[in-house]
Amino acid sequence: MKTSIATNSLSGELQTKIKAISAAGFDAVEIFEQDFIAFEGSPKSVASMIADHGLELALFQPFRDFEGLVGGLRDRAFDRAKRKFDLMNQLGTDLMLICSSVHPKALGGIDRAADDLAELGDIAAQWGVRVGYEALAWGRFVNDHRDAWEIVRRANHERVGLIVDSFHTLGRQLSSQSLCSIPGDKIFFVQLADAPAIDMDLLHWSRHYRNMPGEGDLDVTGFLQAVWTTGYEGPISLEIFNDDFRSGDPFTIAVDGHRSLIALADDAREALPQARTLPQSVPVSLPSRGQVGGLSYVEFTAQGADAKKLHGVLKAMGFGHSAQHKSLDVALYSQGQVNIVINQEPKGHAAEVRAISGPSVCEVGLQCTDPLAVAKRAQALSLSQVGQRADTQMHAFPGIKTLGDGILRFVANHDQSAPLWLGEFDLAQLPGPNDDGCGLTCVDHLAQSMSYGEMLSWALLYTGLLEVEKRPVFDVVDPGGVVRSQVIENKSGTFRLTLNGAGNSNTLAGKHLASGASAPIQHLAFQSSDLRAQARRMITAGFEALKMPDNYYQDLAARHGLSASQIQELQDLNLLYDQDDQGEFLQLYSQPIFNGFFFEIVQRIDGYSGYGGANSPFRVAAIKRALRK
Repeated sequence: MKTSIATNSLSGELQTKIKAISAAGFDAVEIFEQDFIAFEGSPKSVASMIADHGLELALFQPFRDFEGLVGGLRDRAFDRAKRKFDLMNQLGTDLMLICSSVHPKALGGIDRAADDLAELGDIAAQWGVRVGYEALAWGRFVNDHRDAWEIVRRANHERVGLIVDSFHTLGRQLSSQSLCSIPGDKIFFVQLADAPAIDMDLLHWSRHYRNMPGEGDLDVTGFLQAVWTTGYEGPISLEIFNDDFRSGDPFTIAVDGHRSLIALADDAREALPQARTLPQSVPVSLPSRGQVGGLSYVEFTAQGADAKKLHGVLKAMGFGHSAQHKSLDVALYSQGQVNIVINQEPKGHAAEVRAISGPSVCEVGLQCTDPLAVAKRAQALSLSQVGQRADTQMHAFPGIKTLGDGILRFVANHDQSAPLWLGEFDLAQLPGPNDDGCGLTCVDHLAQSMSYGEMLSWALLYTGLLEVEKRPVFDVVDPGGVVRSQVIENKSGTFRLTLNGAGNSNTLAGKHLASGASAPIQHLAFQSSDLRAQARRMITAGFEALKMPDNYYQDLAARHGLSASQIQELQDLNLLYDQDDQGEFLQLYSQPIFNGFFFEIVQRIDGYSGYGGANSPFRVAAIKRALRK
């Protein structure tokens, strides 16, 4: 499969874009006309630059407002096309995209448009180039790929073909299956883009909110499946208009784009009918997405007073100091199915993260059915992998670097009471967890903070690698701005992750990042089977709960109709409350511990599946007050 991307998808000058596209592993590039015009070099220097980076120039685009014109306007359109054909010869590409006209003086009519394209095809043959016709979703007369195909069919010229774009089809809610009847050799080029489901003007939606396949809500997989069903053998290209991408790091965005195409192609291949002969361009299959369970461990890096403080908070929550590593300054704290590791080693990855970010979560172990298969898929998706550390036998299982300095390890899904990595600890050295623990059962979820521009990258990484689903983005109102939050979870609910994208440094998530946090797990939530009883025992043990204001509980009584005694109990324990159609939800937060990090304990009652979103603004305000003290 030949992969491509349009230069308008990335930020920077043309030479930077080409370098980023090549580094990401793409095979080809589309030159967006504005990028070329703004470049100070000659067409031949652009051709050389593209070739020197090991790329092909697959398409020059766009050529606008061509068909349906009359008189002098029509003559001018053909003259413009000839000039662009000459430019294409110098650039070294043989294909130009013509998008359906929005010209106010253009006339409609399929035959009129077909005649124009047929005449243009004769001219294109003189230059040895081809033209591909694309239906813009907001085209004046042609806004449906079916009409565009009928125009191409009637033009009946070997130099004239169809270009299809997933956004223009799916954005108008057209069926991808209508592509299947088009001969594959008449589809000259395929462009792909996803987008969040937003009800707005099509042009504005397209120009500002497109994103990579897998980052939005459109069925791009079904679209590509339909394209391949035609027998199409050409490049698969990204054309993304996104304000955040055009102001972000082009190298990161390019890598995300290439990764999204590899994952999308694998999904589309799996969906193709197995009985038919597939186009040669369809790639071989990747290892399946990782089947994941819960978290096997969460590792903190902390030393001295910070480690002592973390030890005190864990003890107040009922954790026992279960074991010490056989050769390293690494302690294990356990309760229920939760394993917390505190790493005080002066060297190694944990020490490097601590030097940059201070005390923080530096590594997470995720239970997987087949860790080696997940590692192979990660390699195919160009994720940075980490191996066994040379100085120790600790964590001798595959893992990847996440977008910060954290590490995600894949642990065989054995009995959680005896995971393989536990053999590194001297279990007989120290007594086991205190039997009088507060009853935490498992990790409910992790929360990661990042800039909003990175949130799509994180979501793409997890959904491309693991068998997980994403929920719609939820806006958390922070006193300092809005934070966009998205949940990533598996179907069983044993793995849950919330991604919190900060738009500025005034929000709680933004302040966490501004503090230098490069391993951006900002809070860790545990589950309890009886949070009211547990909260009492924890408070007696010295746990410092986040204090919620009286106004919150008065509003709670009004919103949910709880009795006065129920409200009083919640307020006495600083518990937060929510409910949905299935059940109820209790939350308890710790005071911020270090660098804005905090713990959460939750109780899900009768199938509650949310995350207490209604409480988020009040929890955020309370934490920010605590940080100011």
